[in-house]
This record gives sequence, C-alpha cells and structure tokens, in this order.
Amino acid sequence: MDARVAGCRVCPRLVEWREEVARVKRAAFAGWEYWGRPVPGFGAGDAPLVIVGLAPAAHGGNRTGRMFTGDRSGDVLYQALYDVGLASQAEAVSADDGLELYGVRITAPVHCAPPDNKPTPAERDACRHWLVEELTLLRPGLRAMVVLGAYGWQAVWPALAAAGWEIPRPRPAFGHGVRVELDGVQVFGCFHVSQRNTFTGKLTPEMLREVLETAARAAGLK
Repeated sequence: MDARVAGCRVCPRLVEWREEVARVKRAAFAGWEYWGRPVPGFGAGDAPLVIVGLAPAAHGGNRTGRMFTGDRSGDVLYQALYDVGLASQAEAVSADDGLELYGVRITAPVHCAPPDNKPTPAERDACRHWLVEELTLLRPGLRAMVVLGAYGWQAVWPALAAAGWEIPRPRPAFGHGVRVELDGVQVFGCFHVSQRNTFTGKLTPEMLREVLETAARAAGLK
C-alpha cells in the first residue's frame, strides 16, 4: 500500500505544487534531493497506536519522504514520542536516520504537501481511500488513535466509518484531550503540533506527552 501511495498522481494541483517545491527547493536545503511525491505512513503495519496528522510539509515530509520528518512540527512530535518511550530517538532528520517507532504508526488524511498547508475538500476526499485502506489493514491490532488538530479530526470520522467502525451520532466535537470509545479503539483529540500552537503555548510539551502517554496505555504499550 505504501508503494502505491507514493505513486499517486490523482490531484493535479498537489502534484504540480509538490514537484515544483522539489525542483526549486529552499535555500537551506539546496543540497538535498527532495522526495517530491506523496508521503506514505511511517511505522509498522500492525501498530496498536496510530497518530493522524494533516498533510506533509513542503520542506519537511515532501523533502525527506517520511511523515513529520525534517520540520519543526516533527521536532516537537518525535521529541515527545521519545520522551514517553515510543521512539528510539528524539530527532527525525531524514528517512535513513535510524529512527524506529515502538508500536506506533504515523499517517495523515492527505499524503501530498498542499500549498499553504491547506488541501481543498476535494483533495481531502480524493485521498480518503488511502486512509480507509490503512485503517482497514491496521484494524485487527489497532487499540488507540491520536488525532492532531481539528482538520484531521474532521477527516478521520468518514474514514473510520468506511473502514467498518460504527460512528457516534452526532459526530464527536474536537477538543484537546477529548476521548471517544469506538468498537475496540479509543480515539484521542490533541492540538496539532504546528509552530503556531507550540510557539504560543497552546500546545505545550507536557500536554502532548500526557495525551501520548494516555493513548499508549490504551493501546497496551504501557
């Protein structure tokens, strides 16, 4: 599935943008050969805990080819995963840096870097089948999910429904620390690890670690 994700060219605007970014590059990464393709999920296919973000960053995952790697949001996320014992190291700089996740898979509802970090509803919907397939594959062992941000929260419920879960009506509202119990899976809301949230203190390292710790226990990893 990851190989098929990496070859997707369904959304013309996203294809054009991700490839243009990979050609032009940022000055700080002029020596890099950018990935410039859709970014698959990262982590084992039988992980009991999945983390769902928004989309790869133009000079982060779109450069490295690995979710949340090579940007400041990823710095915060991987440090927290390391702190709570879910990652082998605190830094994520490239796809071959030796980082391992313990019982965790990281994915997103949109696999291409979008302009201004804002995929359109049509692009989100076109990408949904990948998340549905991923959740279907994970389902036998999946016990917990952490959803980062309101965008991911809105996107994940239709995917969960399509993957066979019965979804509460009305759909649960997003909030940091919200916890929803589905059939065999507990879903946790968490503010996104964006620079806006972490720089302003809306999301602190302590808040992030608390959600990850609670989710890890729900997943049987603690």
